[in-house]
Amino acid sequence: MNPHWNSYLNRTLSRRDLLRASSTGFGALALAGLLGEQLNAAETNVGAAQGPLAVKNPHFAPRAKRVIFLFMHGGPSQVDTFDYKPLLKRDHGKPLPFQRPKVVSSETFNLLKSPWEFKQYGQSGMWVSDLFPEFAKRVDDVCFIKSMWGSNSRHGGALLELHTGSDTFVRPSMGSWVTYGLGSENQSMPGFITICPTQSHGGANNYSSGFLPAPYAGTPIGAVGIKAKDARIPYIANTETPKDIQRMELDFAQRINREQLESTGPDAALDGRIEAFELAFRMQAEAPGLQDLSGESEATRKLYGLDDRVTEDFGRQCLMARRLSEKGVRFVQVSHTYKWDQHSDLLRDHAQNAREVDKPMSGLLQDLKARGLLKDTLVIWGGEFGRTPTAQGSDGRDHNPEAFTYWLAGGGVKAGLQYGATDDYGYYSVENKVHFHDLHATVLHLLGLDHKRLTYRYAGRDFRLTDVHGELVPGIIA
Repeated sequence: MNPHWNSYLNRTLSRRDLLRASSTGFGALALAGLLGEQLNAAETNVGAAQGPLAVKNPHFAPRAKRVIFLFMHGGPSQVDTFDYKPLLKRDHGKPLPFQRPKVVSSETFNLLKSPWEFKQYGQSGMWVSDLFPEFAKRVDDVCFIKSMWGSNSRHGGALLELHTGSDTFVRPSMGSWVTYGLGSENQSMPGFITICPTQSHGGANNYSSGFLPAPYAGTPIGAVGIKAKDARIPYIANTETPKDIQRMELDFAQRINREQLESTGPDAALDGRIEAFELAFRMQAEAPGLQDLSGESEATRKLYGLDDRVTEDFGRQCLMARRLSEKGVRFVQVSHTYKWDQHSDLLRDHAQNAREVDKPMSGLLQDLKARGLLKDTLVIWGGEFGRTPTAQGSDGRDHNPEAFTYWLAGGGVKAGLQYGATDDYGYYSVENKVHFHDLHATVLHLLGLDHKRLTYRYAGRDFRLTDVHGELVPGIIA
């Protein structure tokens, strides 16, 4: 051994010496990471040569081609909507006869009966409360999951867990993962659109692409507080510059951008801007017509409740969701924001909320079915958690992530089915429990995607929507 090297090893290394000696190794590690991420992108993005939103092959034959998610922000009460509990009515005012979980706010320990009556509907005999008289007519088209549960009792964490699979870290949203896995059937529209999304409890993180490439992020149309009739994709029309001149301007800007990429190497932000400019140019021809509801028949407008000021706003969102889905947008989210958080005034506010969404969501199912779209469109309804069967104050219910109800329709799920169950009072999911991770795994499966194979390499490891969790729920698949 070289005596100089031997003496070098035998002495204590300073931080400067350590960095000097190992700097080449650090560079090699960084290079390996970059090459690995590029290789992963090349392998998983089938059709990348045609753009990131090009249609990609699923892992296996899909049951659904697209998703419409009706998000009820705030947490609807399962025991006042679809989870009928006769013992809750019988034992009204009595203490809860078993230990309750830790909850967000203080509450009384006494049971609170539902102020609404439940009845059975359809050939399936599903129980639905008086809150949803129109939707009750559609229950034979619906699969109820009565045993949902989540890990977080706070709105912010629960919304992130529902939308991204993580309640603690910024991760790509469900719509982004779906679009990343399948692309978009319409190259002139984004693959993922969210209509009037929430700006609280995680805000844009609920529809962001996270570490996935920018083209897979959700495109918002409007926001909470903006009337649906005023919600538009902004700056979509250019009445000042002819289209051929726009194309020349864009080509010039894109050439500069690509030259920059050649000189600097991979740049996800710049790649995203290049794709965004191209998509925005194509959207000028497609988006204005899709946002214009004037061509819909009077019968269709009434079906969605556009003739009633109570239902008109949410009805417009649902009708827009049908139009976008019909034209190839892969994932559309509609949000009823932020209204279902009844710590008090349950009777007044849940009744108002239900009136606003009942006819539109029923009309959406009827319209999709009549157009032959329901069979391959997966419709999902639900919030970030449920409510307690015990009272908060005199007329309210606290957050309850331990049990709540979702319903799904179309897209390969069993119609007229009730899956899972809660305890006698609706506090805990106890039979065939379905966590958000399980719901995500099942949604991806219905779209032809294996949740364990739909991965993206980031920060040295492969990530997925379900992370290290999630089990398929075969009992709801037709």
